[in-house]
Amino acid sequence: MAVKTFIVVGLAFGDEGKGLTTDYLCMNSQNPIVIRYNGGHQAGHTVVTKMGQKHVFSSFGSGTLRNVPTYWSRFCTLSPAYLLYEYQTLSVVPKLYVDNLCPITTHYDVLYNRALEATRGAGKYGSCGLGFGATIDRLDNTGLTLVFNDLLSVSQRGKILKEIRKYYKDKINEETRFDFDQFDHNSEDRKFEGYIEKLYGLMTNNIIQMVQEKEIFNTFNKWGTFIFEGAQGILLDRNFGNYPYITKSNTTCQNAIELLANNNWDRHSEIEVVYVSRAYQTRHGNGPFAEYRPKIELKNCQFETNKKNEFQGPFRINYLDIDKLNYALSCDMNFSSGLKKHLVLTCLDQIANDELIVYKKGVKNTIRPSSLPEYLECKFSTVRYSYSQYTEDLR
Repeated sequence: MAVKTFIVVGLAFGDEGKGLTTDYLCMNSQNPIVIRYNGGHQAGHTVVTKMGQKHVFSSFGSGTLRNVPTYWSRFCTLSPAYLLYEYQTLSVVPKLYVDNLCPITTHYDVLYNRALEATRGAGKYGSCGLGFGATIDRLDNTGLTLVFNDLLSVSQRGKILKEIRKYYKDKINEETRFDFDQFDHNSEDRKFEGYIEKLYGLMTNNIIQMVQEKEIFNTFNKWGTFIFEGAQGILLDRNFGNYPYITKSNTTCQNAIELLANNNWDRHSEIEVVYVSRAYQTRHGNGPFAEYRPKIELKNCQFETNKKNEFQGPFRINYLDIDKLNYALSCDMNFSSGLKKHLVLTCLDQIANDELIVYKKGVKNTIRPSSLPEYLECKFSTVRYSYSQYTEDLR
């Protein structure tokens, strides 16, 4: 019997409502598993249920509150420190399958990321400051890899960590205003070892299980639905975004399609793409962002989880830009041509009079939410609307 497959993709700069959408699909799917297929621990996907549960997911899939397991693929970074912190805040016992080739973010990646952004000053990129991009650059540019499987060997991870330490000593001294030796690296190394020991504990209790990709899609295949949960949005894609204000990740459905194709599920699965957008545009981080006047005014924003911080700066908002939405859709079409498409429009409770103000080629239009698909260059099988923070209210 064919497995149902959904690929959740953000159409903007992130923060579109992918967590809510993923949770909704979990709530309405047969025996699902959530598959994170891009990004890493720098994601922040908020889920709020009418049962009073709320969580911002970064290192676990957004179906976790419904006891849906997560597969953390080789396309995603994993930080032992941030994973353990998040685990302690969960109200349920999760199940996390981690790919043996999943790249590990170390404290050195985080240090370099933050030192470089601090050195850039007013010209900083608006990074999350969690070492994701530094981890990917280290892998892509040097081949200096530390993957989940390496953590199981004390000698192997120790050897690689020393090499990473030397690598970043040179980079921090050459590329930033900081002196590498001013930091207590031995203490941080000991903390890192402590995190690994705690991960061992979670593995012993079968909360975390290391797997190979083929096990998820073949040997372990006991699921009725694959729900691929994307991170960030297409406008930040490493190939289609506005460099240098990008994320070091494929934010289209490219990675999800590759995982399916590599395991022959592209021929045996009903694949559908679920695009997500807020009822207005947002950007958290530096980079081009048109501002129209009068400034957009929102209501019911007391639950917003995106706040101004020292790394990303202010959370910027604006009216929907039809041209950018269509650009994002065209980028994804490189990988999703011929697949069934859906649209989810979130945060409609935050706009006035249930009216969307949109701009197309610089011209302002006021439309009903139900009219938005007419402006988009994509045929959607369904369109769903969210008028509250609760997953259950998506309709």
